[in-house]
Amino acid sequence: MPYNSYESPFCTRYASPEMQFIFSADKKFSTWRKLWTALARAEMELGLPVTQSQVDELAANIYNIDYDIASEREKIVRHDVMAHVYAYGEAAPNSKGIIHLGATSCYVGDNTDIIIMKEGLELLRQKLIAVISNLSAFALEYADMPCLAYTHLQPAQLTTVGKRASLWINEFLSDYEEILHRIDSLALLGSKGTTGTQASFMELFDGDGKKVTELEQKIADEMGFSKVIPV
Repeated sequence: MPYNSYESPFCTRYASPEMQFIFSADKKFSTWRKLWTALARAEMELGLPVTQSQVDELAANIYNIDYDIASEREKIVRHDVMAHVYAYGEAAPNSKGIIHLGATSCYVGDNTDIIIMKEGLELLRQKLIAVISNLSAFALEYADMPCLAYTHLQPAQLTTVGKRASLWINEFLSDYEEILHRIDSLALLGSKGTTGTQASFMELFDGDGKKVTELEQKIADEMGFSKVIPV
């Protein structure tokens, strides 16, 4: 383990292996490739010159990431997204001309951030369910065991261990409901681009705004989102 670079206790001490993977380079860059594949598929379905074989090639190489190629290319172009477009093109040579077609860097960057947030929240939701279930069993087991309650930092009247555990459960239920709200309210950025005008897609689709809107919703559907940011 190297000791000459920054590390965070959130990773080394507190995070689960599952959460560490969600925030890993493999997750980030494979999600970029999933977004590029979804973009290509939507563009093909809406009539742009993208073929099924190209979409299939992109899909087959989502996890075939050569970090050395990307790193060397970034030294030349000084741009992480373009470096990974190049690396993806090396893995899928018949599709390199349509990767990232019409998109800007935030198409993969911002959308991936939202996807990672959603998956992190989903993991917390699952873990909260497990904690609430275990505490519920504990509360029922000790429902009749007497203990002192506390108020103002001092002992008060009698209660039970199970009753106290039910108060902890109530706190976790509040957290669970908040996480559900956050998950439900998350919207994908879509294909709007850095300035939000979608001008490149308007040009690709010859000014057909309906197709631009369809493109965005197709991408959102493939990535598991019911809505996109409207502006």
